[in-house]
Amino acid sequence: MSSPATTRRRGQPKGLSSPPMEKMDSPARGYDDEKTADQAANGMAMNRHASSEKSLQTAGRIVAGLFSQWITVGVMLGLIFGGCCSNVYALEAIIKVEPASGTLLTFVQFLFVAVTGYFSQFDRSRPPFFLQQNKVPIRRWIINIVLFFSINVLNNHAFSYDISVPVHIILRSGGSITTMVAGSLYGKKYSRIQIVAVVLLTFGVITAAWSDSQSKTSSKATEGSDKPAFGTGLVVLFVAQVLSAIMGLYTEETYKQYGPHWRENLFYSHLLSLPLFLPFAPSLIRQFRKLANSPPLSLPMAQLPGLGLNGDVGDGLSKLQIPSQLAYLVTNVVTQYACIRGVNLLAAVSSALTVTIVLNIRKLVSLLLSIWLFGNRLAVGTLVGAIIVFGAGGLYSLDSRAKTSRVQKNS
Repeated sequence: MSSPATTRRRGQPKGLSSPPMEKMDSPARGYDDEKTADQAANGMAMNRHASSEKSLQTAGRIVAGLFSQWITVGVMLGLIFGGCCSNVYALEAIIKVEPASGTLLTFVQFLFVAVTGYFSQFDRSRPPFFLQQNKVPIRRWIINIVLFFSINVLNNHAFSYDISVPVHIILRSGGSITTMVAGSLYGKKYSRIQIVAVVLLTFGVITAAWSDSQSKTSSKATEGSDKPAFGTGLVVLFVAQVLSAIMGLYTEETYKQYGPHWRENLFYSHLLSLPLFLPFAPSLIRQFRKLANSPPLSLPMAQLPGLGLNGDVGDGLSKLQIPSQLAYLVTNVVTQYACIRGVNLLAAVSSALTVTIVLNIRKLVSLLLSIWLFGNRLAVGTLVGAIIVFGAGGLYSLDSRAKTSRVQKNS
């Protein structure tokens, strides 16, 4: 056994106590604590920096998303209001001079849509026509094509019967009337609000048509005009509305059975309608010659600053003239395509209610532009009828949307 002295020699001298470990390590621990504090401060700074970067990135994405959405909305509204209203302007510019050119307008519009629609149906692996395999049988489209062709020809042919563009807009806005009648025969049910809206629509259309007819009858009596009967034009538009209601129900049934392939419908309904214009070929040629012989539009491009067109080139361009009615014809076709694209874009990202309201507003704007730009004077009864038609159309669409929402909630 070891003695206490040995223990002290092996351990520590007597009278000396062992210093606490924290006191012995205090310089190193202080350094480590300082280092740890610096690291923590740096970490907090880095976290704050990363957090601020994330916040900026999130804010940037939100701003970019909102900016992109506003651009998309602006493009859609620009196509709808700019395209559709410009289309009505070009249409009235032609109708004022050549009221019988409605069939030519329809043919050129169909040809343009068929050519542009071909790109959406193109498939290089399917010669000789290089068309995609259609999702809907062609035989199913035949009835739709005949109806679509007849509706468009009748609507544009109505201008030959002293139907003005404003009245044309008002009467075509009452399409819900024939749609409800055809739907009722087809077995569909409608709410009381929808029935009231359609009754108001009917009253508004009749008021507008009767008032315009009275004003035209009095003007013919004073001016001795020999224009075709206004009543015939009303019958033509009514037949077009009935066919449009039937086509709407038929197309709805087609989409339920085969899916909503609207691009295919748009392409084939225009392409396969072109042969139906063959019986109208002599009339189309006569109408085109009349438009080609219209007063020219001069293009004074040599006078534009910054182009630097001098000499023979500038003189040649300054003398370049285009028949005004052909220029309006091209404008009408291009703006109609823009209008269709805008409506399809809007329908793809919004509800049917939004589309209906926007289109009703667009029709109202077109009506006001027609009155303002072309000096069309509508009788008081016609204006009252127009207000009733647009208001009832909004009521009908609002109730349709509410009914759809209730069905979705119950399901």
